[in-house]
Amino acid sequence: MYVLESKGGAIACMLLALFFLGTWPALLTLLERRGRLPQHSYLDYSITNFLAAVIIALTLGEIGKSSDDSPNFIQQLYQDNWSSAMFAMAGGIVLSLGNLSTQYAFALVGLSVTEVITASITVVIGTTVNYFLDNKINKAEVLFPGVACFLIAVCLGSAVHSSNTADNKAKLDTLSTDTEKGLKTTNAASFSNKDLASADYFSLRAKAGTADFLVELENRRSIKVFGKSTFVGLFLTFFAGVCFSLFSPAFNLATNDQWHTLKEGVPHLNVYTAFFYFSVSCFFLGVILNIAFLYCPILNLPKTTLKAYVNDWNGRGWALLAGFLCGFGNGLQFMGGQAAGYAAADAVQALPLVSTFWGILLFGEYRKSSKKTYALLISMLFMFIVAVGVLMASAGHRKQ
Repeated sequence: MYVLESKGGAIACMLLALFFLGTWPALLTLLERRGRLPQHSYLDYSITNFLAAVIIALTLGEIGKSSDDSPNFIQQLYQDNWSSAMFAMAGGIVLSLGNLSTQYAFALVGLSVTEVITASITVVIGTTVNYFLDNKINKAEVLFPGVACFLIAVCLGSAVHSSNTADNKAKLDTLSTDTEKGLKTTNAASFSNKDLASADYFSLRAKAGTADFLVELENRRSIKVFGKSTFVGLFLTFFAGVCFSLFSPAFNLATNDQWHTLKEGVPHLNVYTAFFYFSVSCFFLGVILNIAFLYCPILNLPKTTLKAYVNDWNGRGWALLAGFLCGFGNGLQFMGGQAAGYAAADAVQALPLVSTFWGILLFGEYRKSSKKTYALLISMLFMFIVAVGVLMASAGHRKQ
C-alpha cells in the first residue's frame, strides 16, 4: 500500500481535500435551488461517494508488497480487526447523518452559514479530541491559536448571515402587495431538462440580489423556505456540526487503536481499509434513510417513488460528481491526518472559504448587499485564511 509520510505531501492532501469538500455541498445546493428533490440527489451522491472509497482502496491500498505486519487492503479484510472496523463504521454513520442533515439545512439556513456553524463545532470539539488522541503530536502553541482564529471567523460569519438576512428582508419589503400575492408553489417536475442540465444558474430572469430574484428562486426551488421558521434549520445545522465533530476522532481510533482494542499481534487498520469500512456504513445508512424519505418526505416535500428516482436524470451528473468530490475529499483528509495528525487535518474545516466562493459565483449570494455585509464578508474570509494557515503550520509527524 502507498504510505504518505512527508509533511509536505500531507499539507497538499489537506489543500486538495479543502477544495473538494467545499465544492460538493454547492453542487447539491445548486440542484435543490433548481427544483430537484434532495432525496434523488442524495441517492446519486451516495453511490459515487462509496465508489470513490472503493477506487482509493483498490489502487493506493494495493500498491506494493503485502505482509502480515503491513498488509494491503484486501489482505487486511480477512484479519481479526473488527473492533477497529466498528470505530470506522461508527464514523461513517455520524458523517452520513451529518451530511443528510445539511442537505435540508442548506435550504433553510443558507449554504454559507450552515458551513460556518458546522465547521466551528467540528473544530472546537473534533480538533481538541484529535489532539489528545494523537498523543499531542501537533504543536499546541500553534494549534489552539488557530482554533481561536477559526472561532473569530465563525463569529464574523454569523454577523455576515445576520446582516445579509436584514438586507434581503429590506429588498422583499420593497415588493408591492400584488407581487407578493403572485408568489406560487411549483412542482419540481415543471422545470425542463435543459434548465437543470445547464451550469448557468443565472437563467433566472431577475438579476441576482434583487427582490424579484428571491421570489423567482422561491418559486423554483424544491424546498420552500418563505414563511418558515429557521429553528428547524438551525437545529439540523447544530446536529450536523456535532456529527461532523465525531467522525474524524472515530476514524483516528480506527487507524491508531489508542484504546488498545485489537488483539496482540494484529496490525492497525491502514487508512484505506478504515476508509472502506467507513464508507460502507455511510453508504448503507444514507441509502436506507433516503429511500424512506422518498415515500415519507419531510419539510412538506412531495412524495415520490423509487421508479421516479431511477427515471430522474435532471441534474444527475452534478449529483454524481458531488459524491466523487466528497469521497475523494474525505480520503485525502484521512491520508493527510494519518501522516501529520488529525488535528491539523481539521484545517479542511475552512471549507466555508470555498463554499462562500461558490455561493457568490453560482447563487448570487450577497449581490446588491450593504457595505456592512461586504465588510463583514471580507473580514470573515481573511480570518478563515489565517486559520487554515495556522492549523496547517501545527502539523506534526506521526511515528510509524
